[in-house]
Amino acid sequence: MSPRLCFVAVIGSWLALWLWPVRIALESDMAVHMTIQVPLLIGIGLLLASGVRAYEPRWLADADWLGIPGIVMVVLGTSFWMLPRALDRAVADPLVDAAKFLSLPLLVGLPLGLSWRRMPPLGRAFIWANFIPKLGAIGGLYLAAPTRLCAYYRLDQQAVAGWTLIVLAVVLGLLWFIVAFVGYRPRIISLTGQMSHR
Repeated sequence: MSPRLCFVAVIGSWLALWLWPVRIALESDMAVHMTIQVPLLIGIGLLLASGVRAYEPRWLADADWLGIPGIVMVVLGTSFWMLPRALDRAVADPLVDAAKFLSLPLLVGLPLGLSWRRMPPLGRAFIWANFIPKLGAIGGLYLAAPTRLCAYYRLDQQAVAGWTLIVLAVVLGLLWFIVAFVGYRPRIISLTGQMSHR
């Protein structure tokens, strides 16, 4: 995909998610908010990274030693937007919601797309080994909490979000185990339209 076409796709996708009916639909349910809208915004940043990778300044690539600074930014950004208070503020305050729409693509998706390739396999395994249990732990926290953690979501929605995160953690854990220890590499269609092995 050419950088110009990639940029158009990024802007179009971002604006589509920003449309009021789409935002309301994705933010009205806690599980959908966390497991669909947030990953889609991160995905926009990944798409942007594929378009700007060829134009990345050499000094920036050198400063991102082994991808560690970029991945640290990714961890901090995702951790923040998984907090119940952050979700609440995003629903209640349009400015916080706008900050979410900017920070997830630019401070999570973009550095993830640029830094992940620079990280050695052992570092990637370490990130997965920490991210998957954290996802399950947050889901367990939502289930164990006796009261609502988010003012704008009902207790039953909180429970659904908890189970969704736990199921997602289990699925990601199984996939990671298969890829890491069995050696299976599913064929995927890359952003360039060519078949590649992950």
